[in-house]
Amino acid sequence: MASILPPIPRIVFTVFEPLSLLAGFLAPILDTSYFVSAQVPSRIPSIPLTATSQVLALQLGNVYGLLGMIGVGVLYFTSEAAVVKNFLLACAIADVGHLWATYHVIGHANFIDVKNWNQLAWGNIGVTAFLLLTRVLYLSGAFGRDRVVRSARKAL
Repeated sequence: MASILPPIPRIVFTVFEPLSLLAGFLAPILDTSYFVSAQVPSRIPSIPLTATSQVLALQLGNVYGLLGMIGVGVLYFTSEAAVVKNFLLACAIADVGHLWATYHVIGHANFIDVKNWNQLAWGNIGVTAFLLLTRVLYLSGAFGRDRVVRSARKAL
């Protein structure tokens, strides 16, 4: 299990993030209408659920599920530091894109209005910003050095 990661990033990326991605996978499946309408604050006018928004929401949920499975596959089953770092760098870049997309649609005032965020805003902004910060801190070495994993096989 991501044995090279220091304790804090290991907990964040191998426990917290997969659970949050599972929630992102299940949310549009369990209540597509709410998932779509709650993406923006209620002050922003929205249109009724269309076939297009429904399929996009379900596809987004599928992408969350895929990202969760890729993350588990990479972080639980590799001891290669370069693979882990490149995966987390790619996730950090995607975090920036996710935050930008949310900011672009809901606007500056709603983006910073933390007291009025709904649970999806907390996921789209709060959790994403937390994961981005943790990724940047890990990649910059703020949590300490990666652990060296010794192979179970003896050198011949």
